[in-house]
Amino acid sequence: MKSFCYIVGLTLLMSCSQAQQKSATKTDTKSQTQKTESTMNEDKLIIKDKTLDNAKIDPNDKVVKSDEEWKKQLTSEQFQILRKKGTEYAFTGKFYKHKDKGIYVCAGCGNELFTSEQKYDSGCGWPSFYDGIAAGKIKTTLDTLHGMVRTEITCARCDGHLGHVFEDGPNPTGLRYCVNSVSIDFKKKEENK
Repeated sequence: MKSFCYIVGLTLLMSCSQAQQKSATKTDTKSQTQKTESTMNEDKLIIKDKTLDNAKIDPNDKVVKSDEEWKKQLTSEQFQILRKKGTEYAFTGKFYKHKDKGIYVCAGCGNELFTSEQKYDSGCGWPSFYDGIAAGKIKTTLDTLHGMVRTEITCARCDGHLGHVFEDGPNPTGLRYCVNSVSIDFKKKEENK
């Protein structure tokens, strides 16, 4: 009788253990599936274009600095926007109505981002561009802060926050790169003499 009880008890114990393992495996599989679906959904939400191709970013062309180093290099407003993902007030940026010919570069590292030919007046209150200067210059990530789903744009070289890109721009891309003036500097085109 003791042997019988021992065998029944051992069988029940093994059954419970196997059930827990199956449950854990199902949970892990479900969790992994949810993570994969989440990543796939993120990819669907991030705006893509010929110049918005994160695969073209050169990992060897990175500028990496500590917050202390950035604070020494940038103004407090630049640090807040470029490094802490802040936003300047609409209609206040120095490049909002800027019309000079040349190239807009990252204020953090000098990476060339946009040309004056790509700039247009969207009326949104920030400098707007319909395209980036080249693939691999601007990085995109999903931004779900403040209860919104947007595509954030950052400098591919130093990861400085530039602004966001939206799908309500003019032809030929249909995109509107909405950029903080504080995040960029300008190199004026030399006029031919």
